[in-house]
Amino acid sequence: MRVSSNAFEEGGWIPKRYTGRGEDISPALHIEDIPNQTKSFIITLDDASHPIFPNYNHWIIWNIPVCSDIPESVPKGEVVSELSGAIQGIAYGRHCYRGPKPPLKTTHNYTFTIYALCDLIDLPAASTKKEVLKQASNLILDQASLTGKFQSHRNESEDVG
Repeated sequence: MRVSSNAFEEGGWIPKRYTGRGEDISPALHIEDIPNQTKSFIITLDDASHPIFPNYNHWIIWNIPVCSDIPESVPKGEVVSELSGAIQGIAYGRHCYRGPKPPLKTTHNYTFTIYALCDLIDLPAASTKKEVLKQASNLILDQASLTGKFQSHRNESEDVG
């Protein structure tokens, strides 16, 4: 399985609009080579560079229906009707996407991970990433990640050219 985004490339800079310093909306994600038995997806977003809490979880959403494209700007809320009732749990974003927002002038790496599952997960929206992944552990068929970086107050015009 592979995941990509039209917003940034693997290892590239995450545009400000997808961060806590911008519009704080989730980027569109594209999934390829989905296992045939897949019934749902989990998506997590983690700050891989957090100095105190390694892989600090920013977003956890599960029971996403099988599709090759997750739209930009997943709405806030415990239940996302636009994604057939997917559930957003407790992370830095409580029942919502909360994008990168590292301390000023520091660069952090952020990893989106998509898990393909052979079933749905029956957990309340008050669940955390740890609880969701524990329940999903025997259901995971495959997973794929996309990592980008962000630095607050970075001059994005340096990317043009």
